Amino acid sequence: MKITAAVLRQPGAPLPYAKSRPLNIEQLSLDPPGRDEVLVRVVAAGLCHSDLSVINGDRPRPSPIALGHEAAGVIEALGNGVNDLAIGDHVVMVFMPSCGHCLPCSEGRPALCGPGAAANVAGTLLNGDRRLSDDTGAVYHHLGCSAFASHAVVSRRSLVKVDRDLPLHEAALFGCAVLTGVGAVVNTADVKAGQTVAVVGLGGVGLAAVLGAVAAGAAQVIAIDMLEDKLTLARGLGATTTIPAGADAAAQVRALTNGGCDVVLEMAGSLRALESAVAMTRRGGLTVTAGLPPPDAALAVNVVALVAEERTLKGSYIGTCVPSRDIPRYVALYRAGRLPVDQLVSGYLTLDDINIGFDELHSGRAVRQIIRFDT
Repeated sequence: MKITAAVLRQPGAPLPYAKSRPLNIEQLSLDPPGRDEVLVRVVAAGLCHSDLSVINGDRPRPSPIALGHEAAGVIEALGNGVNDLAIGDHVVMVFMPSCGHCLPCSEGRPALCGPGAAANVAGTLLNGDRRLSDDTGAVYHHLGCSAFASHAVVSRRSLVKVDRDLPLHEAALFGCAVLTGVGAVVNTADVKAGQTVAVVGLGGVGLAAVLGAVAAGAAQVIAIDMLEDKLTLARGLGATTTIPAGADAAAQVRALTNGGCDVVLEMAGSLRALESAVAMTRRGGLTVTAGLPPPDAALAVNVVALVAEERTLKGSYIGTCVPSRDIPRYVALYRAGRLPVDQLVSGYLTLDDINIGFDELHSGRAVRQIIRFDT
């Protein structure tokens, strides 16, 4: 079938993207789903920094590549072997497919799936195949989803079914921002009621982490960012204190918390932000990073402090989540009013406006913009 998709042919285009237009809206051919694959009509897709980092060249991926990974839609066809979903089901896409058989998967850690990671780097589906092409040859998949498109063929292992009465433009957020941010709080950091928590970097993932910390019962939730609009939003989401990012932010956090927070989450994808997050963490505390800086970024660690102060520095990928378990849990919290993730949405776009949307994301003016294909 023929589909419309946003395709990146060359990373590193100059800003503003509204002028350089790194993403071309093109007609592609999409093959039917193979074994253990599903055809999804995409209804909503969110713009995320993980897409932006491919566009600007910070995270190298093969090209041409059809971008997009945070999305929700409706099943239109099933490949052989898919017998637990039905045509018409509503699904959320998950950007790390899990094979179910490798060591991490067998340990209950599907976010670390080896074959899934290899497929994402190679720009293929989980089985190593590609279903997208143009007149010149194959087009690569982004994180197994390629969701900036009218339709997508994805692995069954990249989907989680959701209730049909959940609006799909809200459901899309659960596949990346919510999984990553809330999961980092409740899974990776295991935040306990009464603990002190700081979140550095208030994009979609960082603000989802603020929501997660509030829902977990943290006594203090301190939000740090460079932009006042995001600090204001964080206060509206339940942050008890907000601090502008800067040279003295760590000192302010330590003063407010009598030596530092129990848990500090770095969500900015910046080495300087991670260094600041470590400095905000108390002796014996935990620093969690879910940001993805350029691959050559390296952190210098004071080993004496790491040992003598019993510090912990921990990475978090997709919020250490089990998507089939956690997405329904987070949706239930949302419906109960305890996780108001809809407040993360900055606005809605058409696919034709996607380059403008990435300008807004790069500037920090937008948190989560949603492309709606149903308008």
